[in-house]
Amino acid sequence: MTARTDAAPPAETIAAIATPSGRGAIGVVRVSGCDVPAIVEQVVGRGVAPRVASLATFRGAHGEALDQGLALYFPAPHSYTGEPVLELHAHGGIAVLQLLLSRCVELGARLARPGEFTLRAFLNGKLDLAQAEGVADLIDAATATAARAAARSLSGAFSREIRALTDALIELRMFTEATLDFPDEEIDLLRTADARGRLEVIAARVTSVLARAKQGALLREGLTVVLVGRPNVGKSSLLNQLAGDAVAIVTPIAGTTRDALHSQIEVTGIPLTIIDTAGLRPTEDPIETLGIERTRAAIGRADVALVLIDASTGDDVTDADRAILEDLPAELHRIIVHNKIDLAGLYAKVETRAPATAGGAERARHVFLSAKTASGIDLLRQEILALAGAHEDMEGAFLARERHLQALREASLHLTAAAQHLVDAKPPLELFAEELRAAQIALAAIVGEFSSDDLLGAIFSRFCIGK
Repeated sequence: MTARTDAAPPAETIAAIATPSGRGAIGVVRVSGCDVPAIVEQVVGRGVAPRVASLATFRGAHGEALDQGLALYFPAPHSYTGEPVLELHAHGGIAVLQLLLSRCVELGARLARPGEFTLRAFLNGKLDLAQAEGVADLIDAATATAARAAARSLSGAFSREIRALTDALIELRMFTEATLDFPDEEIDLLRTADARGRLEVIAARVTSVLARAKQGALLREGLTVVLVGRPNVGKSSLLNQLAGDAVAIVTPIAGTTRDALHSQIEVTGIPLTIIDTAGLRPTEDPIETLGIERTRAAIGRADVALVLIDASTGDDVTDADRAILEDLPAELHRIIVHNKIDLAGLYAKVETRAPATAGGAERARHVFLSAKTASGIDLLRQEILALAGAHEDMEGAFLARERHLQALREASLHLTAAAQHLVDAKPPLELFAEELRAAQIALAAIVGEFSSDDLLGAIFSRFCIGK
């Protein structure tokens, strides 16, 4: 990578505590900037060898000992930020770390803003924007699969895919621009270079990367799954089965659950937030009414609804169940779960049936299970993943953000428009070239080759201080 030319590297030296606040064995104070060599001399009392952990006593303004630990010095440009960097590895008490941080500030540093170290790494060409976001995603990863996907982005795997696509577009654009200089030979030149074939290959690769990015977005954001249904259909029992623990109280008394209960689980590397809700039914009980209101609020925030019905008396959807289904938002994904099959002599299975509500646009998936015996629970997990577009192997996913998905969709739309221009017998090459240019800009924004200061501020402000 090369340094960005649209923003000069900051001159100020910055410092921050780079480890979580609290009591621990080790804490790290990180400093970056041109004043680092002088700070090393004042705090350590001597120079230290580059990239070697040196045992040292950290000194205050009057030579008093603040702590004893390890000093690591990374001269520019061979550091995380591309600037001189100092890391003071001290004992992990908040008081001693604050003393060291204050000492660095006394010596000319200022407190770092959230994500400022990584921002400098980006501005100095040590990371591209997708890699920088991979740093934050690796820190925030909720599952091992998400962590591995974030590590792939940090290592540059996602960026290499984007740059390969960009290079292919540049090559096609160069040929197209050259062809514009020979208007009488446009069609023959396009055929000779197989512009249509090249464009189809690029478009297919964008579609493939977008699919992997969507998988990664699931790993990063997870899914919110809400359990809804009439009272006493087994929502709390199902929550306990999915969570693998007795997180909800289960009784035969209808209306036991009065508030929304949240549980975090992982299915094939995807974090799921499962919400157990109060049963939906007409009631005059003010407490139960409040619980039902919270149920409706949870439904509004959910990605998937598991609509439970009581299968102990048969596998048909009752009028009461149908009323609940009709009340769900039309765009909300739903799976109809027939619970208590152990009481009806049924077996675990998955069926596709006609919509259970009038005017239903899609055929519904029905899962038959027993939340008491766990029969059919794995079938339900598979259906949730399938509904979300996930699959068993998520190891090839890119831990993408919404802006990455938007950029890939935008590039795909421009490539589709470019293909439409080639349909004409005498294609409008100027319009074709413009669509290629727009697709390239959309892809380049992912790695930060075209990015506004506002975008950078929004991205790095969400990082933790010290990173």
